[in-house]
Amino acid sequence: MSGQSSPSSASAAVKQSTVFSILVAISSVHMLNDSMQSVVSALFPIVENSLGLKLGQIGWIAFTLNMTSSVLQPVVGILSDKKPAPWMLPVGMACSMVGMAGLAYAPNFWLLLLAVVFVGLGSAVFHPEGSRVVYFAAGGRRGLAQSIYQVGGNFGQALAPLMTIYIFVPLGQRGAVFGTFLAIAAIIILLKVVPWYSVQLAEKGKPAPKAKPGGGAAASLQPPLYSNKTIGFALGLLLILVFARSWYAAGIGSFYQFFLQSEYGLSIKQAQVPLFLFMAAGVVGTFFGGILADRFGRKQMMLFSIAGSAPFALLLPHLSIEWVYPVIFILGFILQSGFAVSVVYAQELMPGKVGMASGLVTGLAFGMGGLGAIAFGTAADHYGLADVMVACSVLPLFGLLSIMLPKDRR
Repeated sequence: MSGQSSPSSASAAVKQSTVFSILVAISSVHMLNDSMQSVVSALFPIVENSLGLKLGQIGWIAFTLNMTSSVLQPVVGILSDKKPAPWMLPVGMACSMVGMAGLAYAPNFWLLLLAVVFVGLGSAVFHPEGSRVVYFAAGGRRGLAQSIYQVGGNFGQALAPLMTIYIFVPLGQRGAVFGTFLAIAAIIILLKVVPWYSVQLAEKGKPAPKAKPGGGAAASLQPPLYSNKTIGFALGLLLILVFARSWYAAGIGSFYQFFLQSEYGLSIKQAQVPLFLFMAAGVVGTFFGGILADRFGRKQMMLFSIAGSAPFALLLPHLSIEWVYPVIFILGFILQSGFAVSVVYAQELMPGKVGMASGLVTGLAFGMGGLGAIAFGTAADHYGLADVMVACSVLPLFGLLSIMLPKDRR
């Protein structure tokens, strides 16, 4: 009868509802987590002077952060797929808090690296479990949910230039101690998220149960199965794409400010403005990228994201200063519009392995991109920063490989 609904359809409706309060909460924690990571990059121009570091050493700091925060994510993801642990969320934040205190008082390069390791470990613990929370809260709007989550992280990263201008230039390295308050705020928010997450685990078990024939709306949430060969090929190609994006982002985030100072004569504060525009545009691009991907498809959005940014990346090192500002904003918007989409695409390739899929895309590939920071920093010390930025600009051309990705069939 039209006035009645079966228990299975009611259950499906519940599973498809999007819990925006939890999405906003976990996105806020993501913002605070990535803000603590941004403290590291915001300190680059400060510790270059205070500790007398070379650009190669700056590259090693960025590499250490990326390796510990990202390469460990697939490992944590695999473990959490087998046994999800809500308590890991606040533990990760506590670990980052220790790192923040260490950054503020590290007297030399090696102790600075040790503090960075703690910050990275905290992030590695947080991200897989955070992605699982998003999976539960998304309902049927996976692209939008992942974008809301990723917007928080990108916004936290975008704060790095502002931290340099308003905190570290006037306060120096000791200003990093304010990051401990970010960790405390994250733990407080998690007091709301962790109990809800625990209930979801108790009620639903694994985050991606297999669909049953005739399962109605619940079954429609499960992506079609691909062959193992197709999954392996698509994942390998996806990692190359994210790897190229991460190398380019490492070049811009770690060294473009030094390029602006040397080539255009900008001060430390002035050089942060284009960097902020790039990162802020990425926040906006991430949000709209998820919405557009739900409408037009994951593959199309990834192709637009990486390949579409290539012309602007190639132009950027050769522009006059007045053109740098609008071009870098457009570049940031397009480049980051496909990042959250990449995560959802990987999750749909491997249903039932949310932690592993998220760890591979946001973790391993991004962390290996940290090698780019070492490569660019070392090359800049030997060949000059201008040549390195030109070489870096060709990386988004790898985005053309996304044409070869299997079509997402949702």
